[in-house]
Amino acid sequence: MYYYIKNTLEKAKSPDISGKNGQFVAVLTSAEWLENRDKFDMGIEMDIDLSAVHSTKAEVNYDSLTGTFSVPDRDNISGPNTNFAFALDEKGIVFIDDSGFVDKTIGCIISSKRWTVPSLERFIYDFLEQIVARDQIILERVDKELDTIESNILDGEENDPSQRVSRIRSDLRDMRIHYEQLLDLGQELEENENDFFNENNTRYFHLFTQRISRLHDLTSSLREYSIQIRDLYQSQLDIRQNRIMALLAIITSIFMPLTLIAGWYGMNFKYMPELEYKWAYPAVIAVSIVIVIVSLIFFKKKKWL
Repeated sequence: MYYYIKNTLEKAKSPDISGKNGQFVAVLTSAEWLENRDKFDMGIEMDIDLSAVHSTKAEVNYDSLTGTFSVPDRDNISGPNTNFAFALDEKGIVFIDDSGFVDKTIGCIISSKRWTVPSLERFIYDFLEQIVARDQIILERVDKELDTIESNILDGEENDPSQRVSRIRSDLRDMRIHYEQLLDLGQELEENENDFFNENNTRYFHLFTQRISRLHDLTSSLREYSIQIRDLYQSQLDIRQNRIMALLAIITSIFMPLTLIAGWYGMNFKYMPELEYKWAYPAVIAVSIVIVIVSLIFFKKKKWL
């Protein structure tokens, strides 16, 4: 699929490499790129193996700028990434994509964007913006989910949230790495080493890197928050266990003197005078009750109960 960058993207049968009709956007499959790459006159021999793409990056060549994208699925961040490649010069940009992601993204740009001053830089900016368009909402949703987990932990209503928090932390780690790679890409574009871009238009890339920097910072803070929630849950478990241990210690303390009395009088020595008294048995019962009551009052006063 070929487009010219006008007030919007206009479809064309094939791009005019000379640049007379303006800058172009081309979307090719891997097979189409191998068949047509010489037509674009970008001076590169780029054999694309999209299965070997694992990161988002840009590389400056003598007369072109090439790179790859590895984009997490926003609906399943832990799932497989969408991988595609690109090559650009001052005449336009070529995407090599077998997934259909680029066509879908360009469709969104066509339906939502109209440019007063069309340019390759503005198109690239809008393309990059489409990649992260939903991210602020997604991160806000994650923030609310973590807030809910924290509230439930403090209220004692949360069953073990470790798996949920671990999944969130893993997704945030993947997104943070993705943003770091996008930052490097944006800075490489802003550097404009080969002067492919109009100097006045590199501000678009600066705007993009600023937005990605904010998303990166938010992701990092949310990941720290998820770690704090994990620690909070562990501390709540420790508090519960300490309460149980304290209760067991109190019960043990109450029954220790009773056990002593029972063991003492259970020895049945021949000359134990209390065994002959009629009031001995009721007296031991009374003493035991007094010991229990005094112990409870003591522990209550110390706020151990």
